[in-house]
Amino acid sequence: MSNFDELILRRRSIRVYDAERKVSKEQIEELVRAASEAPSWNNFQTSRYHVVMSDDMKQQLCETMAPFDGKIGASAPALIVTTFVKGHSGFKGGEAVDELGDGWGIYDLGLHNALLLLKATDAGLDSIVLGLRDADRIRTLLDIPEEEAVISVIAIGYRAKNGVRPKRKTVEDIAKFY
Repeated sequence: MSNFDELILRRRSIRVYDAERKVSKEQIEELVRAASEAPSWNNFQTSRYHVVMSDDMKQQLCETMAPFDGKIGASAPALIVTTFVKGHSGFKGGEAVDELGDGWGIYDLGLHNALLLLKATDAGLDSIVLGLRDADRIRTLLDIPEEEAVISVIAIGYRAKNGVRPKRKTVEDIAKFY
């Protein structure tokens, strides 16, 4: 098994973080730098990261999330709101190239976020993607421009409890070869 395979198997969605262990700005910068290496439509690089590390802002951000997600976020030392700039990926001359339109921006952001999560694991950090949030309240709280679509909140920190690897479907369950 390769180191990359081991890294993929080691990554978990962690729901409780160690309150005593902080994450530095430099560590988050390292994650974002890794994320920026992901491919994007026409190399537009529309993914954006709004990082919340202060306790006061973290508390306010958690109030914009569903209670369960907010509780998870509150235990993490850092929260990263992920967005993308609308109207670029999947567009040519201002027109959508196919039915997906801005869906390509979400796709690109997903690729970037996947690298961020894997880099976090590689750096000894833990993470979870939280999606149940109020985008308009987050936009107001963090002064995110209207041109950016608010997609998710990623919690980053050090686990307080180990995560369990859920059963995965087999290749035969999810792939069809022609």
